[in-house]
Amino acid sequence: MDRRISLVVIDDHEVARKGLAAWCAESDPPIHVVVDGASVDIAFHGLARTADVVVLDLQLTPGLPTLDGLQRLVAAGRRVVVYTQIADDAMAVRCLDNGAMAYVTKAEAGEHLIAAIHAAADGRGYTPPTLGGAMAGNSDPQGPSLSIQEVTALKAWFASRSKSMAAKSMGVAPATIHTYIDRARAKYAAHGRPAPSKSDMVRRALEDGLIDLSELGDADRP
Repeated sequence: MDRRISLVVIDDHEVARKGLAAWCAESDPPIHVVVDGASVDIAFHGLARTADVVVLDLQLTPGLPTLDGLQRLVAAGRRVVVYTQIADDAMAVRCLDNGAMAYVTKAEAGEHLIAAIHAAADGRGYTPPTLGGAMAGNSDPQGPSLSIQEVTALKAWFASRSKSMAAKSMGVAPATIHTYIDRARAKYAAHGRPAPSKSDMVRRALEDGLIDLSELGDADRP
């Protein structure tokens, strides 16, 4: 992606917002912070409504972190990068299970947050170094929790020759189905079961009972 990326930053610390804006100004491709503030509400007004990516802190008020803001943004179809002080593998997996494109801690170098924003804008997940090993070791036999939209997108993709054809069958834009599929990939990777290719994803879906052979196109049958 070589166009300028638009970004919403939601964090209750002004210093953190200013630091992030400085990193964005120096990034390549460029990232334009459309609006920043301490409330999830700002992502739903004006130019922020169509921003490419939302960076979200989990602790916008004193006390325990909450996933409410993340769930609200994901339900609205937004691409969210969680940026938090909480260096906890279980919380990272919960956020990915709830639709985050990436989970970056504030202990990471700024380059990793920028990389996560670029990846999210392109519909891809991103795993920073400090979480990579732990998340790869998180092998949950029950599999990740995929949303209805993610499962529907996978089924449409498996039954089609391309993501574009799958998007047409679902009546959504190609970028939308890319987002759902990439979220599913990120969740599987976070559970220690990466699925980088279509055949890998088919195998995971069969293993978890998300599909049966009758739902596969001829080219994707094992």
